[in-house]
Amino acid sequence: MTEPANSRSRMITAGVARSPNRAMLRAVGFTDADFEKPIVGVANGHSTMNPCNAGLGPLAVRAEAALRQAGAMPQNFGFPTVTDGISMGTEGMKYSLVSREVIADAIETAVQSQFMDGVLVIGGCDKNMPGAMIAMMRMNIPAVFCYGGTIKPGHWKGQTLTIVSPFEAVGAFSAGRMSKEDFDGIEKNACPSFGACGGMYTANTMSSAIEALGLSLPASSTMANPDAEKADSVALSAQALVGAIRRQIRPRDIFTRKSLENAVTVIMATGGSTNAVLHLLAIAHAAGVPWTIDDFERIRLKAPVLCDLKPSGKYVATELHQAGGIPQVMKMLLKAGLLHGDCLTITGQTVAETLAHVPDAPPAGQDVIHPIDKPLYKQGHLAILRGNLAPEGCVAKITGLKNPAITGPARVFDSEDAAMAAIMADQIRHGDVLVIRYEGPKGGPGMREMLAPTSALIGKGFGETVGLITDGRFSGGTWGMVVGHVAPEAYVGGNIALVQEGDSLTIDAHKLLIQLNVSDAELARRRAGWKQPAPRYTAGVLAKYMKLVGTASKGAVTDG
Repeated sequence: MTEPANSRSRMITAGVARSPNRAMLRAVGFTDADFEKPIVGVANGHSTMNPCNAGLGPLAVRAEAALRQAGAMPQNFGFPTVTDGISMGTEGMKYSLVSREVIADAIETAVQSQFMDGVLVIGGCDKNMPGAMIAMMRMNIPAVFCYGGTIKPGHWKGQTLTIVSPFEAVGAFSAGRMSKEDFDGIEKNACPSFGACGGMYTANTMSSAIEALGLSLPASSTMANPDAEKADSVALSAQALVGAIRRQIRPRDIFTRKSLENAVTVIMATGGSTNAVLHLLAIAHAAGVPWTIDDFERIRLKAPVLCDLKPSGKYVATELHQAGGIPQVMKMLLKAGLLHGDCLTITGQTVAETLAHVPDAPPAGQDVIHPIDKPLYKQGHLAILRGNLAPEGCVAKITGLKNPAITGPARVFDSEDAAMAAIMADQIRHGDVLVIRYEGPKGGPGMREMLAPTSALIGKGFGETVGLITDGRFSGGTWGMVVGHVAPEAYVGGNIALVQEGDSLTIDAHKLLIQLNVSDAELARRRAGWKQPAPRYTAGVLAKYMKLVGTASKGAVTDG
C-alpha cells in the first residue's frame, strides 16, 4: 500500500491539482486555498436505529468545525452500524460481527479511494470501534478514534439499570420472581439517554482499550454522550489529529506489542468484555503485530482487577469517570510497574507524560476503583481455557463467581434459539452444562452473542449453578459460568460438534481446563459418523462472510 512520503496532501500528490479533480471538489466547497490543506475524513456511524449511535451526528459537526479551525479540510462520510441490543437473540444478531469487517472495509475504501491525509472516526456501538481500528491499521495514515460516549444509567425503585437489566428481567419474570409492574418499569427506564451500553460491556471495554493504546484522548472513553465535555473532547481530538498529520504520527507507530500489553492490562483491571479478546486479535493481525490468544493469559496472571463494574460488579462507566476514569486506572498500574510508560500516543506524548498530572490514587470516599494493594481480584478475569473440547483455546469470564468450576451433564442445542426455548420452558436444572453450537464464525454464520440465554439463566437463579459452553460469543453484559469462542467450532468439525446429550463436561477455570469426559476412542467413533451441515446461507453478505472468515482463536478475520 502506497503511503505519503511527507505531510503534503496525498490528494495533491495523487493528482487532485489537475483540473478535473479540482472541479469536482469545488462543487463540495473547496476554494483555491483549500487544495493546499490536509484533507481529513470524518467517518461516523450516526444512525437513529440505536441510542449508541443516535448522538453521533452533532459530534461529527463539531469535528468538522474543529478540523477547519486547525487548518484542515474535513470530508464527512458515514459507515453502517448494527444495533446489538435490539438484534440480540434474533437472526439479525448474525450480522453484528460481520459489521466489524463491513465497517473496516467501508472506512478503508472511502479514505484510500480519495487519498485522504488522515481520518477521525466517531463510533458508538460495539463493532464500530474494532472496525475502525482495523481500518486504521490497514491504511496506516494519521488517525484518531472518538468514542461517541456511554449512556447514563437508568433507575427503577432505587435500582441502577443498564441494557442488561431487561434481559435478566425476562428470566426473573418468567420464573415468577418479579412482578409485572417491575418488569415493565425496568424495560421503560433502562435506557434514559443517548450513548452506548453503560456497564463495562463491549463498547466501554473497547473505548477504554483504545484510550489505553493511545489512539484516543485521555478520559474520553468514559464520558457520557449527552454531556458537553464529550463534544469538547471530539474538538480536541481533531486538533490532535492535525498535529499528528503534520508530524506524520501514524497508527502503527502507536499500536505496538508494548501498547497492546498496556491495553490488555487495562481491560483486565476494569473487568472488560470477552469480546476484547476477539477484537484485539483482529486488530493486531491488521497491524502486523505478533499476538496470540495465549498472550491474554500471560497478561491476566499479573494484572489485578481494580474496578467494581457491571456486569458482575456494582457500578457503571459514568461512575468510573467520576472516580478518575481510565487515566486514574492507568496511573495506578503505571506506578505499580504494570504498564509501559514509554509508549507513544496520538498527541505525541508518551503514556508516562500523559499521566504525569494524574494523582497516584483515586479520590477518597469512592469504591469504584480499588487500591492496587487491595484489588477485587489479584489476577485478571478473562481466562483462556484449553482441553479436548477446545484445542485452539476458548475464553471464560471468571469474575463474580464463588467457584468458577463445574462438572455436569451436557444439554446440547444446535442453535441459540433452541437453548433459549428450553430455558424458558423450565427444562434446565441446577448442575447442567448447556452446549450451544453451530453458532461460530462460519457455522452461525456470524458468531452471535448469547445475552438472551445467559441473562435468562441469571434471572431464573442459575448464575452460579449452570454452565454454558458455546462456539459463539457473549455480550459484554454476560456473566456466569460461561465459556465462549470455543475453537475449532462445530461447523468445521471441532469436538464441540461431537458432544451428545448427557455427556459429562468439565469447566474448571482454576485448572484452565475445558474437557469432554469421553474417551479418545469414542470421540473417533463419533467423528467417523459426523457430517458437516449444509450452510445456513448460500447468498448475500452472510454467505460471503462464511466463506472468508477464519477461526475465533485468531480473531475471526476475513483477510488472512
